[in-house]
Amino acid sequence: MDNVVVAHLVFGIFGNVSALFLFLSPVFTFRRIVKKRSTEEFSGVPYNMTLLNCLLSAWYGLPFVSPNNTLVWTINGTGTVLEVVYVTMFLVFARKDTRAKMAGLLALVCSVFAAVALVSLLVLHGENGRKVFCGTAASVFSICMYASPLAVMRLVIETKSVEFMPFPLSLFSFLCGTSWFIYGILGRDVFIMVPNGCGSALGAAQLILYAMYRKNKGPGKTAVASGDTAEAGDAKQVEIEMGGGGGGGGGAKAAQNKV
Repeated sequence: MDNVVVAHLVFGIFGNVSALFLFLSPVFTFRRIVKKRSTEEFSGVPYNMTLLNCLLSAWYGLPFVSPNNTLVWTINGTGTVLEVVYVTMFLVFARKDTRAKMAGLLALVCSVFAAVALVSLLVLHGENGRKVFCGTAASVFSICMYASPLAVMRLVIETKSVEFMPFPLSLFSFLCGTSWFIYGILGRDVFIMVPNGCGSALGAAQLILYAMYRKNKGPGKTAVASGDTAEAGDAKQVEIEMGGGGGGGGGAKAAQNKV
């Protein structure tokens, strides 16, 4: 077997493993939600948006859209199942007003995915057309997901504390983005390469911030209490949750605030 093919497969498998860890990261939050039987002030937006990202990425990886991307649709298919569970649990335990908003967002997510799927099936008949259309849609939402922790990174800089930026999740985000970035390069797939390159860069930026402020895990609370910044005042507890995915626009991270 050609060395490039072997490397392509190896990085795809590694990307799947790191993405699975990211997909499973919200388990701890939902254990708390189930225990308290309330979503409290947690946001359900990240789970809905990660669901859309997984749906689009899994669709992109299907053979009739993008051949030879089995690892892409399998991990994002797994992510889709997990995100459906998270969204369902959120709807069950959310307050009535929050439930209505999240149900509306879920309907929007389903509508966007249905539109992309129908256009690719009924309007675009060539393989290249489908790949470009679906890949572009998946890439856009993947980049949006990867960019979601920017607010938390700014909070780290302002408070000079990594209290609100857990190291393991930053690490797995970097590993996931880097693995799929290399996978995209080896497979010459720009729709995998570009979004995950962005994710790798943002993950590296988080690790650099962690290295800079790793000894400061308490001052953030003081900054929050003193109201030094509006963001800090709104972030008495910030949890970074990553619904990571791989490939074709996969890889997703969501910053979630608990006030």
